[in-house]
Amino acid sequence: MTFWSDKKILITGGAGFFGSQVVSQLLEKGVLKENIRIPRSHEIDLRRWENCLKVTKDCDIVIHLAAKVGGIGYNQNYPAQLFYDNAIMGIQMIEAARQEGVEKCVVVGTICAYPKFTPVPFREENLWNGYPEETNAPYGLAKKMLLVQSQAYRQEYGFNSIYLLPVNLYGPGDNFNPESSHVIPALIKKFNDAKRDRKPQVEVWGTGSASREFLYVDDAARGIILATERYNKPDPVNLGAGMEITIRDLVNLIRELTHYDGEIRYDTSKPDGQPKRSLDVSRAEKEFGFRATMSFREGLQRTIEWYVAHSARSAQKGSPDHC
Repeated sequence: MTFWSDKKILITGGAGFFGSQVVSQLLEKGVLKENIRIPRSHEIDLRRWENCLKVTKDCDIVIHLAAKVGGIGYNQNYPAQLFYDNAIMGIQMIEAARQEGVEKCVVVGTICAYPKFTPVPFREENLWNGYPEETNAPYGLAKKMLLVQSQAYRQEYGFNSIYLLPVNLYGPGDNFNPESSHVIPALIKKFNDAKRDRKPQVEVWGTGSASREFLYVDDAARGIILATERYNKPDPVNLGAGMEITIRDLVNLIRELTHYDGEIRYDTSKPDGQPKRSLDVSRAEKEFGFRATMSFREGLQRTIEWYVAHSARSAQKGSPDHC
């Protein structure tokens, strides 16, 4: 708590799925609610420079989580918006934080920044060894430029900006809107709704052969907080669970947990996205003592239970896709 005592903290995206968990854990640590600033996107557009200056004023720490994100279909439909919005928000937030004399800036990047054919497990040293997977390259590159900016600002200005690379997150409160959701919430919605409506078949994008790694949102929030407290170096750091699962195995597991007994059909005309994703998470453990603790099965079960309880308010039905 000594680190956080009397710190004024700006958390962009602090009202969202991930950010709200970061805020919750900070409050549990004893941070005063009035010391946490959470700009809301419908009130303050961070694509506008003057708003970035406004929200960073008199802050000690900036945790930049705000982003426009989505699965494969969303990336294919809105590549320009994903590039511009994520690049301009991040670039301006880092510069505003520097100009306002912020002590530390924590920038959250994306696993989509890694090259398409990165050796598994992904090591931070491989981040620049190729071009990202095409369907999400504009988003991945926009976020990747914030690493360049953070390192350049540290070199020229001595500005303490760190850069973290979390894998795909999941958990209660996730985005279940089929137009923009990632694979886990999309599949949970598909299977649960198919069971409820007694549909004989569920359609899944791709071949099922691609692999992914997933990090429970509570673990991810704890990783962000630990890095903010303890990490002050220019090198990027992976945040993951140190696991890998194919989409086909994920589909079968969610099918089991939702108790759906219908047929699964793979639409192989749809893209798989990046072939493999699994992180080397040793740097995070070495540098600031982070290790994920939530088992994947239990995390999925909790997420499914949350969706079932809130399904009346969930988004309209649609097809699953994954980043």
